Amino acid sequence: MTEAHAIAGVPMKWVGPLRISGNVTDVETQVPLATYETPLWPSVGRGAKVSMLAERGIVATLVDERMTRSVLVEATDAQTAYTAARTIDARLGELQEVVRGCSRFAELIGVRHEINANLLFVRFEFSTGDASGHNMATLASDALLRHLLQTVPGISYGSISGNYCTDKKATAVNGILGRGKNVVTELLVPRDVVEGVLHTTAARIAQLNLRKNMLGTLLAGGIRSANAHFANMLLGFYLATGQDAANIVEGSQGVVMAEDRDGDLYFACTLPNLIVGTVGNGKGLPFVETNLARLGCRADRAPGENARRLAVIAAATVLCGELSLLAAQTNPGELMRAHVQLERGSTTEKVGAQA
Repeated sequence: MTEAHAIAGVPMKWVGPLRISGNVTDVETQVPLATYETPLWPSVGRGAKVSMLAERGIVATLVDERMTRSVLVEATDAQTAYTAARTIDARLGELQEVVRGCSRFAELIGVRHEINANLLFVRFEFSTGDASGHNMATLASDALLRHLLQTVPGISYGSISGNYCTDKKATAVNGILGRGKNVVTELLVPRDVVEGVLHTTAARIAQLNLRKNMLGTLLAGGIRSANAHFANMLLGFYLATGQDAANIVEGSQGVVMAEDRDGDLYFACTLPNLIVGTVGNGKGLPFVETNLARLGCRADRAPGENARRLAVIAAATVLCGELSLLAAQTNPGELMRAHVQLERGSTTEKVGAQA
């Protein structure tokens, strides 16, 4: 095996099962997590156990989906940029035909723009079937940019990507306009499960969420984000399912809600920038194919349905880990005790295996 084709092995375990319902799928499934942070497995597993004890499990609602690419053009002045933007807005149907001419699955569903001085940033929004859509959106945007430069007077090439997309960076625009799958997950946990499995109360989790995730993040200057560790679950899930792991940057921008409902706990996670796909780069590796098939994301369905299923499973996994960590942090010393015990156990297993 050449160095160029070497595989970096990351420990992976299947966790769960967890129960999911909602507008995409109703399923009970285990989930794969590839991570060096071994305490993540039992932590997500505890959240998964809670989901199995709730009547509807985790209710996952897919709110929206779109992949974006922004191009940059230079105009002679701001007035010309404004006129060009108005022209682009009025020619949506024509631009959709351009996209259909270069892709079987990409569909132009919206155009946004921003003018700064004589520069025009045009953000194209696409549906991309079962692909996460990075390359598909770039290919379509390249064709659109060529078309605009040929047909709109007063503008010239700036860049195929103007950073108004925004790809793999923490920005406000993605949370406002959306990039990838926008998924909301909700879980109503009965009082006895909160106390018996999570060893805390709904009131304590709701208070910690307000003080830590909301206020703490505000004081730290977070950008459209109020959560404890979305990125942990996303990275583990992304590596196990062949996703572009760098997309956890925008993917981890999300908000947690927690409410005490007469002792029961309402817990919700909103992920507006969840970027996943079931076809494309990274999906041809044997372990990825196996994992996607086991998740039920290799079935013969209409374009886009497998990716939506994968998205809601990913979002539900995030909720499981988020809930478990917040519950642990309501109890002094619990988090560190768990890390020490689990990580020492993992080290002992490795030493024993090597002996």
